[in-house]
Amino acid sequence: MTNDNKLLTVSSSPHMHGPMSTSVIMGDVLIALTPALIWACYIFGLRSLYITLVCVASCVGFEFLYQKLMKKPVEIKDLSAAVTGVLLAFNLPVTIPIWMPIVGSFFAIVIVKQLFGGIGKNIVNPALAARVFMFSWPVDMTTFTAPVLSRFNGLFINSADVVAEATPLVSLKGGNLPKQSVFDMFIGNMPGTIGEVSALLLLIGFIYLMIRRVTTWHIPVAYIGTVAFLTLVFSRNPAGISFMWSELFSGGLFLGALFMANDYTTSPVTKSGRLIYGVICGLVTVFIRYFCSGAEGVSYSILIANLLVWYLDRFTKPVKFGGKTNAK
Repeated sequence: MTNDNKLLTVSSSPHMHGPMSTSVIMGDVLIALTPALIWACYIFGLRSLYITLVCVASCVGFEFLYQKLMKKPVEIKDLSAAVTGVLLAFNLPVTIPIWMPIVGSFFAIVIVKQLFGGIGKNIVNPALAARVFMFSWPVDMTTFTAPVLSRFNGLFINSADVVAEATPLVSLKGGNLPKQSVFDMFIGNMPGTIGEVSALLLLIGFIYLMIRRVTTWHIPVAYIGTVAFLTLVFSRNPAGISFMWSELFSGGLFLGALFMANDYTTSPVTKSGRLIYGVICGLVTVFIRYFCSGAEGVSYSILIANLLVWYLDRFTKPVKFGGKTNAK
């Protein structure tokens, strides 16, 4: 008999232990995003890496400072803030003024993530919410350069020397095919944000996550498949198939569908819920691209779908064993 008053604390079932910790999962996501970052450095220059490092350092720094000031456990080692930083950088043009990624990082980490309780409790994707917030400066967020022009720029770009070029999505909004070939758009030889241009390398990164069982196919297939179906059936150009492929490979569709829509915290947990969620993202994306002038639908569609996740989980929740009776 001892006087030890320690209590045994048991959480509710199920009890499962595995090697996939948060830091391991986030590390895999960073690895999956690396090919697209390498391509961005080649096609847009080393300023792509510079902006990415600024975003990552800012996100990690703001998370560290907030948790210290609020006297919470510092959890920057889980790498979630680093992933947010990379995804935020991938949604920015290479010509962005360097102070803007810092402001965006603050909004993503402090406003969207930490004020809602930290990792696993935010209701929308932090990087996408920050991107939409940063459209408070629309000119800076929509100034793109041709890859060959920006490749030789240094870490600091003089805005007076920037030669703006329209992205393929601008042509598609007018019902015209872009000047870039479908192959160029697929590999990423076109103007756009740092991480969105190469559908090929984003797809390779996604396949890596599939092999590692970090993610599933349900949301990306439902999302991209819905956009493909709608833009083929309701094509705005006589070259229906070419128009569809151009819609798929332009803008941030692959980046959003493969890496942002299927975020653990802000996506449904059930398979059927994920499929419905992906279809909603696709529907809203095409609607915005077709009917809203000057707007790319991916960011807004994912944020809107994020707000519906609770309802999708509730609607598609499986019936517990023994909880369903057969009507006679």
